Amino acid sequence: MDIKEKIKQMPDTPGVYLMKDKAGKVIYIGKAKSLKKRLSFYLARDLSTKTVALMSNVYDIKYRVCQNEGLAMLLEAGLIHKYKPKYNVSLRDDKSFPFVKVTNEEFPAIYITRKKEKDRAFYFGPYPNVKLLKRALKIIRRWFSYRSCKKLAKKPCIYYRISLCLAPCMEKINKEQYAKIIENICLILKGRTKELIKKLFQEMEIKSKEQEFEEAAKIRDQINALSLLTQSQTVVGSVDELGDLRNLLKLDRLPSRIEAFDISNITGKQACGAMVSFFGGVPDKNNYRRFGIKTVSTIDDYKMLSEVIHRRYTRVIEEKLPLPNLILIDGGRSHLLTAERELKSLGLKISLVGIAKEKENIYIKDKSVPIKLNSDTPALNLMRRIRDEAHRFAIKYHHVLRRKKIIGR
Repeated sequence: MDIKEKIKQMPDTPGVYLMKDKAGKVIYIGKAKSLKKRLSFYLARDLSTKTVALMSNVYDIKYRVCQNEGLAMLLEAGLIHKYKPKYNVSLRDDKSFPFVKVTNEEFPAIYITRKKEKDRAFYFGPYPNVKLLKRALKIIRRWFSYRSCKKLAKKPCIYYRISLCLAPCMEKINKEQYAKIIENICLILKGRTKELIKKLFQEMEIKSKEQEFEEAAKIRDQINALSLLTQSQTVVGSVDELGDLRNLLKLDRLPSRIEAFDISNITGKQACGAMVSFFGGVPDKNNYRRFGIKTVSTIDDYKMLSEVIHRRYTRVIEEKLPLPNLILIDGGRSHLLTAERELKSLGLKISLVGIAKEKENIYIKDKSVPIKLNSDTPALNLMRRIRDEAHRFAIKYHHVLRRKKIIGR
């Protein structure tokens, strides 16, 4: 898809866009109240010399939808700090814009300042719009309460009474707990919200396992809110889907890490396998894997699946990589049993589930009769999404192999 077509398909929502050059390097990052309207500007004829130079180097545009323009501004600044794009000179260098200051104290305070001092505090920004910055911090404070007073008070203030501060002044929270909250806020300000979501999923899993369900629910709400900031498609329901899947399969813990397999095999030629990884109900593309079939020359899905499972988890064992909480197989009972035998031969005990293509029956271990779920069941929606992504990834690799066979590259 060329740049013009990509811009025309942008959503009419707040967000951040990342422009990349031919090598895939981020060269410009911007925020928008409407991604579609803002990016349409770059298609105009009377562009400045600098903008023309920028667009002549743009080969791809990625975007992230945000809940509002204020959060888009925070994400924009965090990503600029991370990537240091060539064309974002003004926001990196202009010292007249406000910063967010996180003080270097036992119980750090967070507030807006225009003066960056050498006081061992942490500074985030600069941000071009103080009004939007205040709005964004107000939203973050609903999720993660923090102290904003420049001098530690001697008694709880109004912010404690409206649940926006945890009153470290009165030792209502200990140092370690408060430090975790500040660390989480700093991850948001650095534009590392996806990393924070993964961290919170792990904490929620621990709280759930320890039957601290009220705390687990609070973390779930934080994850749902953060997902609005980071995903191009909203994943607010992921936590509920994972919980529903856990109940359906009677798992000991939330299946935060799910690996799914699919075999792409058209008349036995250029057969391949693919594995996708989901963490917290969303794709974790850094952990996707592709497998060219090496030991099977006939059209045999079961032997191909056996090879792929064996190769994947042999390597996991050798490299001491973390195991998934659940493996999803695209297929029926026979496919499930094939994967189970291979895992058993490797001495692994990992929960398995199969989802058949046609009727979307669910197959689990020790049940000869498949489970039929209602079409709007959260667990089924999650499994469908993962199954479809595995199928897409496998087909994509199959096309790559076919092209190499035909044209040699």
